[in-house]
Amino acid sequence: MKSMMMRMKQFMTEDQQGIGVVEVILILLVLVGLVLIFKDQIISLARSIFSNISSQVGSV
Repeated sequence: MKSMMMRMKQFMTEDQQGIGVVEVILILLVLVGLVLIFKDQIISLARSIFSNISSQVGSV
């Protein structure tokens, strides 16, 4: 019984970096999915931003 309690306590206090890696991978997958879904909107937004920047460069 003591050894089981010791194992449980050791499991609870161990460093759980593996969970952090899985979370980062899942977040990256969600971000890639969002980029793929909204790709056209992102491209049109970037083009309009850069066209505004280039048109206003001459006035500075």
